[in-house]
Amino acid sequence: MSPKQQRGEATADLLLDAALRVHAVAGEHGLTVTAVTALSGVSMGSLYHHFGSVEGLASALHTRWNTRLLEALLTALEPTRTLHTGVRALVRAYLTFIQEHRDAALFLHSSGTSRAAMRQGRQVHETQEARLSGFAGWLAPRIAAGDIAPLPAPLIEALVMGPVVATARRWLSGVEDVDLAEAARLLPDRICRSLAP
Repeated sequence: MSPKQQRGEATADLLLDAALRVHAVAGEHGLTVTAVTALSGVSMGSLYHHFGSVEGLASALHTRWNTRLLEALLTALEPTRTLHTGVRALVRAYLTFIQEHRDAALFLHSSGTSRAAMRQGRQVHETQEARLSGFAGWLAPRIAAGDIAPLPAPLIEALVMGPVVATARRWLSGVEDVDLAEAARLLPDRICRSLAP
């Protein structure tokens, strides 16, 4: 990589890091070009050069952190052998991720990010497809063995991740009735039951 490319990547990283901090402090409505450039010290022209708009910056920020989340989930899933150990690993990895990366989790679970992801559903799906193939590859032999009901992959994903995402959203909203350690202990059994053939 040339020095110019390295400087470009460093600038893009500064902008992405600043955007996450701005979102954490000011929310989605506070995520503006002015706020990001003021915090990062990067010029407005550089932001437009790298991302095209504040929406492009938010999309890149979503891709960055969604990729990191998916990588954490697949890394946790990879060494597991049974449905139960796999689901337990996914639940723990997700809940650990939101605790360790609260600002990123708030961004990923924000209503504005969800709306943007829905508008760009096909593009988001295509970006995630390669990473999700690891999940599909893990599922296939368990479905073939009869450990998991032969449901369409999107429904299996919803049954596995739906309760975890709902728990994460509740915890991130500051509701104090959510105990993540208890959720990590209780959710896997219930999720596995929902997948039973």
